[in-house]
Amino acid sequence: MEETINKLKIKVPVMADLAAHGKTPEYLFWVGSAGSYDDRAKKISRAFAKLLAHAGVDYAILGTEESDSGEAAKRAGAEFNFQMQAIANIEVFKMYGVKKIVTCDPHDYSILKNEYAQLGAELEVYHHSQFLDKLIAQGKLKISNQYLASKTITFHDPCYLGRGNGVFDEPRNVIRSTGAHMVELKRSKIRSFCCGAGGAQMFKEAEKGKTEVFAARTEDVLEVTPDILCTACPFCMLMLTDGIKYKEKQEQIKVLDIAELLADALQL
Repeated sequence: MEETINKLKIKVPVMADLAAHGKTPEYLFWVGSAGSYDDRAKKISRAFAKLLAHAGVDYAILGTEESDSGEAAKRAGAEFNFQMQAIANIEVFKMYGVKKIVTCDPHDYSILKNEYAQLGAELEVYHHSQFLDKLIAQGKLKISNQYLASKTITFHDPCYLGRGNGVFDEPRNVIRSTGAHMVELKRSKIRSFCCGAGGAQMFKEAEKGKTEVFAARTEDVLEVTPDILCTACPFCMLMLTDGIKYKEKQEQIKVLDIAELLADALQL
């Protein structure tokens, strides 16, 4: 599958095509439901694909063979549906010899890394913030221009990445690699605050209360007056973009995923 992205034509490898030629890539890029179907989240998937191509990573996607991870069903309490979904996915992984997975979605990262293991999957799972940090450390992604040095960036910790799995340093390393000035939110790292989408809340009506969760989190962002609000989750992206629009600050604050930020810094 080939796609022209911002004048950069990249070929996105597909597992079935490689298998037909007797090849097994080192990594599976699990795109996830949000990254596959939501228009805004698709931009994150494309940015990450550009970075993988630029770094020469041996990877592939499942394409039409990828199904949902079952994470939302699990969080909503539909355990049977989750297990049926997960077992079907595990069989696909076994069929293609998948051992290592990288994904841009902390929800999928968490469930593939933790709950899938309980169902017999033996997987090495990376969130894309961890993977990008590794590629930078290996010198495979070298940022020479420092046009972001004049920008102030703050980072929102996704719940299933930070508090759920203890991944705090890697996304911050990626942001600092761009040369930007980074400021922390008052509620960050282990004491971070949810965007309002986790635990399948994205798919239900808001509960009773005076303030929407995304609006409260947006207030934290406005306190540090950043040029760029950076996150590392497609659900956080959607909620916080809505928050910035709700506060009518979309002209002053740009909301980007770390993959998009890094792709911009590398001018990909």
